[in-house]
Amino acid sequence: MIIPRSVMKSASLRWLPFADAASEGLPLSQILRLSLFQVSVGMATVLLLGTLNRVMIVELSVAASVVAFMIALPVLVAPFRALLGFRSDTHRSAIGWKRIPFLWFGSLWQFGGLAIMPFALIVLGGDNVHDVPFAGEVLAALAFLMTGLGLHMTQTAGIALAADRADHETRPRVVALLYVTFLAGMAISALIVGWLLRDFSELQLIRVIQGCAVVTLGLNLVALWKQEKVQPMSREEREAPRPPFAEAWRDYLSGGQAGRLLAVVFVGSFAFNMQDVLLEPYGGEILGLSVAATTVLTAVWACGALLGFGLAARWLARNMDHFRIAARGILVGVGAFSAVIFAGPLGSEALFFAGAFTIGLGMGLFAVSTLVAAMEMPKRGIVGGGLALGAWGAAQATAAGLSVAAGGGIRDLVQGLANGGYLGEGLMTPDIGYSVVYHIEIGLLFVTLAILGPLVRTRVMPPQPQKHSTRIGLADFPT
Repeated sequence: MIIPRSVMKSASLRWLPFADAASEGLPLSQILRLSLFQVSVGMATVLLLGTLNRVMIVELSVAASVVAFMIALPVLVAPFRALLGFRSDTHRSAIGWKRIPFLWFGSLWQFGGLAIMPFALIVLGGDNVHDVPFAGEVLAALAFLMTGLGLHMTQTAGIALAADRADHETRPRVVALLYVTFLAGMAISALIVGWLLRDFSELQLIRVIQGCAVVTLGLNLVALWKQEKVQPMSREEREAPRPPFAEAWRDYLSGGQAGRLLAVVFVGSFAFNMQDVLLEPYGGEILGLSVAATTVLTAVWACGALLGFGLAARWLARNMDHFRIAARGILVGVGAFSAVIFAGPLGSEALFFAGAFTIGLGMGLFAVSTLVAAMEMPKRGIVGGGLALGAWGAAQATAAGLSVAAGGGIRDLVQGLANGGYLGEGLMTPDIGYSVVYHIEIGLLFVTLAILGPLVRTRVMPPQPQKHSTRIGLADFPT
């Protein structure tokens, strides 16, 4: 029996995950191709925060304080994402492109940073050939800054381009798809890079990182190809004065909700990310889990995040309020950190893994809902989508970077005081440092709820559409 082509096409669109993210202005094939920039950003994130961290400390014998400084450098670029987004809003080229030039130059910065990074790290680790004072530190700092600037520029412009092309109905699913691609890029890159560096040598390090640089450029070129229409501009239009960033920023904040939304994103991201470097040590030190078992935590967390993205996309497609979804994510996070805290005294591995899963779930709900809220925030005057998305990214990335450092520092400080007997005999336990950090995170989540409250109260709730079916299909889940 021959199945009609129209039936096969409708069936594929029905069952393919995120097929309903497509719209007339942004077909599914172009969404998937555009999302490749998130793969390159995920790969750079894995290199900066994971692989190179271990390589510098263990194989290259670089001091941990120097490594921490290098990893923190890309965070310094994060606050400038608002400026990068604003520049992409107001950019004027002869052919009318706004986002593509920033995607292109972001790709070049990523490529350049990764291209020189292995040589800088070898000099930093002491190559016994060059004896220039601080040459390794300067070169490594330059490589990390270039890579950080490139990934922030690429991600800001890429998400803004997706927001420009998606319509109001499909935008939430496009956002969820981009986040799924980012997580998939991180997971796949971590596995491949780890496998390639299993037999470490300086030559292999150069090959792997420069190979990542070439892959980055290739993925981003495929992603940006023909994604923005050519709309030639006259010389008068190109030479017209551009609005200053300070004026646009004041206009953005004068909308009423913008400043509070950024505060919600910053405090909430800070709360969710303090545990980032503590979950695996907690499982190994307190629960006695093996290295293989704690490694599974990343996959468990990622599964929770993927479910959060899917649920957020589904609820947003049904016109549920963005801020109510964010509040759900925060409440899930409170329960998740409570489970992790109780897992230690109870010695329950199941409770610990459940906590890790629900941390990812709450974080996924929170991230997608606040990002879509930034996308759809009413634009007044000269404020564009790039500025709003850049401001969201700046708040989120800055909070994530600072919270990781704060979490590790607080844990070490509290544990040191406890071990020294300064907190009393009752608190001389090996998990007290971790527990204090998790309790702080719960407190910060309640602070986030308090900041979020007025946004939920003042938001006009749209009526629930009656045309949507309650059927749940595979297209509603990020697989």
